[in-house]
Amino acid sequence: MRACALSDIPEEGAILRVLDGVPVCLARSGGEVFAINDICSHADVSLSEGDVEDGHIECWLHGSSFDLRTGKPTALPATKPVATYPVTVEGDDVLVKLEK
Repeated sequence: MRACALSDIPEEGAILRVLDGVPVCLARSGGEVFAINDICSHADVSLSEGDVEDGHIECWLHGSSFDLRTGKPTALPATKPVATYPVTVEGDDVLVKLEK
């Protein structure tokens, strides 16, 4: 499903979109686009408000970091991964496939 325009996502940044009721963090890093669940697995806060750098996103509240490719935590206090979703870019359209 179409999530947004590629131009809506800042380079080395993230935005929030709710797709079929699921909060999705869409992030760009190193020229790639990623989609992960927007809710930090450590604290119930929005990851899209965090900083994006080198393929990772850092939660703004406690500093947990997640790999945008795998959803795995790369910095404490988070120890559980967040869901990732397949992304396709067609022209300026960012398409995300939510797993049911």
